[in-house]
Amino acid sequence: MFLTITTTGSAERPATDLGFLLHKHPDKAQQFSTSYGTAHVLYPEAEAERCTAALLLEVDPIALVRRGRGKGRGGAPDSALGQYVNDRPYAASSLLAVALRSVFASAMKGQCPARPELAEQALPLRIEVPVLPARGGAELVRKLFQPLGWTVLAEPLPLDETFPEWGDSRYVRLVLDGKRRLADALRHLYVLLPVLDDAKHYWVAPDEVDKLLRAGEGWLEDHPEQRVIVGRYLARRRSLTRQAMERLELERLAEADDAQVEEIDNAVDEETDTEEKPVPLAVQRREAILTVLRGSRAARVLDLGCGQGQLVGALLKEMQFTEIVGVDVSMRALHEARRRLRLDRMPERQSERIRLVQGSLAYTDNRLKGYDAAVLSEVVEHVDPARLPALEYAVFGAARPKTVVVTTPNVEYNVRWESLPAGHVRHADHRFEWTREEFRQWSREVAERHGYVVTFGPVGPADPEVGPPTQLAHFRTAEVDGWERQANGGERASGSGSANGPRSMKEAAA
Repeated sequence: MFLTITTTGSAERPATDLGFLLHKHPDKAQQFSTSYGTAHVLYPEAEAERCTAALLLEVDPIALVRRGRGKGRGGAPDSALGQYVNDRPYAASSLLAVALRSVFASAMKGQCPARPELAEQALPLRIEVPVLPARGGAELVRKLFQPLGWTVLAEPLPLDETFPEWGDSRYVRLVLDGKRRLADALRHLYVLLPVLDDAKHYWVAPDEVDKLLRAGEGWLEDHPEQRVIVGRYLARRRSLTRQAMERLELERLAEADDAQVEEIDNAVDEETDTEEKPVPLAVQRREAILTVLRGSRAARVLDLGCGQGQLVGALLKEMQFTEIVGVDVSMRALHEARRRLRLDRMPERQSERIRLVQGSLAYTDNRLKGYDAAVLSEVVEHVDPARLPALEYAVFGAARPKTVVVTTPNVEYNVRWESLPAGHVRHADHRFEWTREEFRQWSREVAERHGYVVTFGPVGPADPEVGPPTQLAHFRTAEVDGWERQANGGERASGSGSANGPRSMKEAAA
């Protein structure tokens, strides 16, 4: 089983920089043990003008059978002989994909400590796979790789060159040409090699969904053959395929850039401008959330749907918050959060307080249990109404923080925005926007089902007729509510009104 990666150099960048990216020196031939054989990395050519790295995987068919992975759809044919005599040692498959991930792990993650600028550069690449199974033929190969920016040569291989009348086999010779980051190229191969083979040599467990979404981050969510890729990669396991498709849809929704949301907020601020330029609504929203969290004595805080990390950055500035966890379904958003927060340059004492993790709020997650507070800031409106009960249980039922802060747009206020057409929501990714009464009703029902007390408060300038632009609900357990009352001399700590909420937002603002 063989694969080569070739690049050309220039006066500014020699082609041998490929060695830095792959973390493999061009002057050395190296070998690595795998569960099913030995992987060799060597450089057939390594000059400043042109450099080629080759991965040769020697598969031990006996080891494949002994480990119980050479049977059925996931590997070789069911017959006893077929377990030993098959195409696994020769044709690119999930075995080669796993070897790529193992041998070139740092390169696939886009890590290059010696030359960090190289990892972000698009290089002229030529990738060749001499024998690739293609269940679906050369046309499917082109459909999978061309949308990713590759020029594709998928040359069918004959069953037997001596007998051309026998026709072509199900194998092709694959050549990809394009200018791409090396990390992207490796992730494309990691996912699509087993997809084209339509089989895996190992049992597809639930964690394969996470592997797929990590490797497909940035390209799979918009791929025209997404359903084919997901189904085949997950060995057509319906439950896993459904889970992956749901998470991809949530990630697509999460791609709504926070900058766009703030742009809308700022436009509203300009339209409601007075003599003094108002504080942007996004800033007012963060300050309202911080006020609640400060009063709740929270130390360990979850920012659920953290996006690009604006609230995480604000929490980091206050020493009360000793542990801050940002959670988002979008890996792209988390990468942008890391960049904006400058986590790689942050002092260790500061960076130890922050953790950014990928996760879907539609599923229970044991990592989110035991925290003092959780924030859902401008999140619920991005979720399909049918999925809200799953989010509700994951946050209020399973994770169950002592305090939860939820903010969401007030749809009644939209009439005050001349730039927003009548009947339109504020952002294209919003699945709905609630009136004040609808939000209070949902919040009260959630509080009752899960044993919380809830009160409400306005965010932004409160219009006497339509209320504020943003509405806030503050949920807390009876224990937190008790000492908040005590600390405030018997008054409720955040937002006014009873546990069932105020009769109007005017009352909340009073």
